[in-house]
Amino acid sequence: MMRPATMIRSACLRNFSQSLRVGSAFLKSGDFCRYTSQAAASLQQVCEPSAYSDDESADHMDWDNLGFGLTPADYMYTMKCSNDYFEKGRLSRYGKIELSPSSGVLNYGQGLFEGMKAYRKEDGQLILFRPDQNATRLQTGAERMCMPSPSIDQFIDAVKQTALANKRWVPPPGKGSLYIRPLLVGSGPILGLAPAPEYTFLVFASPVGNYFKEGLAPLNLYVEDEFHRATPGGAGGVKAISNYAPVLKAISRAKNRGFSDVLYLDSVNKKNLEEVSSCNIFILKGNIISTPATSGTILAGITRKSIIEIASDYGFQVEERTIPVDELLEADEVFCTGTAVVVAPVGSITYRGKRIEFKTGAQSVCRELYSTLVGIQTGLIKDNKGWTFEIN
Repeated sequence: MMRPATMIRSACLRNFSQSLRVGSAFLKSGDFCRYTSQAAASLQQVCEPSAYSDDESADHMDWDNLGFGLTPADYMYTMKCSNDYFEKGRLSRYGKIELSPSSGVLNYGQGLFEGMKAYRKEDGQLILFRPDQNATRLQTGAERMCMPSPSIDQFIDAVKQTALANKRWVPPPGKGSLYIRPLLVGSGPILGLAPAPEYTFLVFASPVGNYFKEGLAPLNLYVEDEFHRATPGGAGGVKAISNYAPVLKAISRAKNRGFSDVLYLDSVNKKNLEEVSSCNIFILKGNIISTPATSGTILAGITRKSIIEIASDYGFQVEERTIPVDELLEADEVFCTGTAVVVAPVGSITYRGKRIEFKTGAQSVCRELYSTLVGIQTGLIKDNKGWTFEIN
């Protein structure tokens, strides 16, 4: 089977040859030289050798100091949808997209996104972690936001193509991962408040390291009781783009005070734990691990779901329930889960001026769960659950 880079270059050469044939018609008009110069420049722009190589690595990258910042990989995937039909998608160079000023996503926030990672195994094989779950969650969110969505097969194929085309940007084993960001947006123009007439599904990627600047060091969270992330009946339970900008003020305020992130309470009673700005939260007491139930205001995290299963396999009693903030006082450990953060230990939580500290370190349950999950994700531990997808 022809590799993506070979396919792209072959297509470029075919198009260039066709351009030369068409360009020959201009010989008598004296425009041939100018035409072929433009064609050659176009070929160089699209097929430049540095763009992609099956065996080439991004050797200019400092993999040891890779943070969670945007370093755009070479290619992105685009697929359009109108009349609820998704046309065949295509890979193109990473770059700007064109949107109507009246597009549904710009005017009414009609958009969803997902986050997932590709890892490089010791043998060089690339693997994805539970992409079918991201595809299913996107479909659930699309239904809530009145949007069509790609099928699970279309979603996984798009993610695989994006990862493979950007293979050289996948960090070496143990140095990070290729973060993959699928987006579904209302790209069609609309003036009245209604679903957009056209949609665009995009996938782009960036190599990343740890999400928090602390790395694997314990986080210090601040309990927010003024701002709220979501309300009952809203869209807090889906990964809508409109859920994230409203939390920026609370995050900024907390970080200016020296905290890592914000832990939100429910908006009705203002006393029950919900989630952190970009991840779910768990508390451990004895043999019981508890996490807030996903009852419409909390995102059903895929890492969250995986940790629940792994913890159950280890014999812990896992509860999804309402957790009053006061239970933090008695907790042995607290940790966060998410695609970006993976499993992050919480060293302390500050609530109404009181700082509560928790157990962390090599002997913690959090570290054990982290090691198991990452081992499966990176191929170091045999996957007996069918969670990993190899990219061929």
